[in-house]
Amino acid sequence: MDFSETLQSASEALTLNKLRTALATLGVVIGIGAVIALISLGQSSQKAVEAQIQSLGSNLLTVMPGAQTSGGVRQAAGGATTLTYEDAKGILTSSQITTVQNVSAELSRRAQVTAGRNNTNTQILGVTPAYQEVRKINLSSGSFITQRDVDSLSKVAVLGPQVVTDLFGEGANPAGETIRINRMAFRVVGITTPKGGSGFLNQDDMVFVPLTTAQKQLFGVDYVGSISVEAKNEKVMNQARDEVGYFLLDRHKLSDPAQADFTIFSQEDVLGAASQVTGTFTALLSGIAAISLLVGGIGIMNIMFVTVTERTREIGLRKALGAKKKWVITQFLAESVILTSAGGILGMLLGAILSFVIAQFINLPFTISLSSVFLAVGVSGGIGILFGWYPAQKAANLSPIEALRYE
Repeated sequence: MDFSETLQSASEALTLNKLRTALATLGVVIGIGAVIALISLGQSSQKAVEAQIQSLGSNLLTVMPGAQTSGGVRQAAGGATTLTYEDAKGILTSSQITTVQNVSAELSRRAQVTAGRNNTNTQILGVTPAYQEVRKINLSSGSFITQRDVDSLSKVAVLGPQVVTDLFGEGANPAGETIRINRMAFRVVGITTPKGGSGFLNQDDMVFVPLTTAQKQLFGVDYVGSISVEAKNEKVMNQARDEVGYFLLDRHKLSDPAQADFTIFSQEDVLGAASQVTGTFTALLSGIAAISLLVGGIGIMNIMFVTVTERTREIGLRKALGAKKKWVITQFLAESVILTSAGGILGMLLGAILSFVIAQFINLPFTISLSSVFLAVGVSGGIGILFGWYPAQKAANLSPIEALRYE
C-alpha cells in the first residue's frame, strides 16, 4: 500500500462518521485557536507598549525617587519623596551638566474631575512648560501650561481627548470651560491631540495642570514624582546619566553612589522591563491555553480507540490477507494526523480571526507571527502522532484469528 492509498483509505474511514470526526477535531481547533490568539494579542500589546515608549524619544532619561538603602532594606524606585522641583531646575542650570537640553519635573496623582453633571476619575499630572517638549505633546486647540502659570500657581488645565469625551462628549471643544478637580475650579486652556495607549501610558486620559498648583493646592506636597531629562542626542546618553547622577548625589550630600536616593532610567531600561512583563504574561496565557490542546489530544486518542474497537474485524481481515504490521500502524496514524492537521488549519483561521477582532475592539495593532503559525502546524501534527500511536499499535498487535472472531 503506497502513501496516496493510505491517505485515501484514512480519509474514507474518517468520513464514515462525520459527527464523531468533527467532535474529535473540535478540541484541537479550540486549543490551536486559543494559543494563536493569545500569542498574537500578547505580541500586539508588546508592540503597542513599545510604540508608546519610543514615541517619547530615544534620548530621554527619567529620574525616579527612592532605591536608597534604609535600615538595610533597599527601597523600590518611586517609593520615596526625595526629589524636588529645585532639583530639576538645578539640573538644567548647572555648569557641571553639558549634555542636557531640557528638564521637566512632574507630579502625578489620580483624582475625581467633574464638569456639570459628568465626572471621571483620571490622572492629574502637575507639569512645567518643558513637559510639552520633553514628552512630545501636541495640541489640537488652545495652549499648554506656561511658566507664568507655574510661577503664579494658576488654576488652569489642559485636557487629554479621552477626558474631553468623558466630561463634555465626543467632538466637543471645552476651551474656556470650567472643570473641578477635587472640588477646586480650573479653567480649560488647551486640548492635546490623541496619542493612544492604555493604563499609565495613556496620555489621552490625563489632565495637565501647573506643577506648583498640583503640589501646593491640590495635593499638599513639596516633592515631585519624577524628573524627565532630555539629552542633546542619543550618543551622549551615558554621559548625561553620569552627569545628572553625580550632580544629584552632590546636591543631596551623598558621597557613595550605592546610597543614592534616586534611580535613573533610560528609555531602553523601561522598554526592556515592559517587554519582559508582557512576554511573561503572554507565555503564561499561552501555557493556560495549551491545556486545551492536551484535552483535544486526549479526545483524539479516545476516538481512535473507539475506531480500533469498531473496526476489529476489518483489521483481522486485512492481516489475514497479508497486511503487514507497519501498514496497519500507518493507516491509523494517518487518520489521527489528518484529524489533528485539519484541526490545526481551522484553529489557525479561528485564532487569526479572534485576534483581529479583539485587537480592533481594544485598539491594538493586529499582529500574527510566523513562529506561532509554525508552532500550530508542528503541535497539531505532533498531537496526531503522539496520541494516535498507542491506538495504532493496539490495532497492529491484534491477532488475525481473534480479530475475525470479534463480535
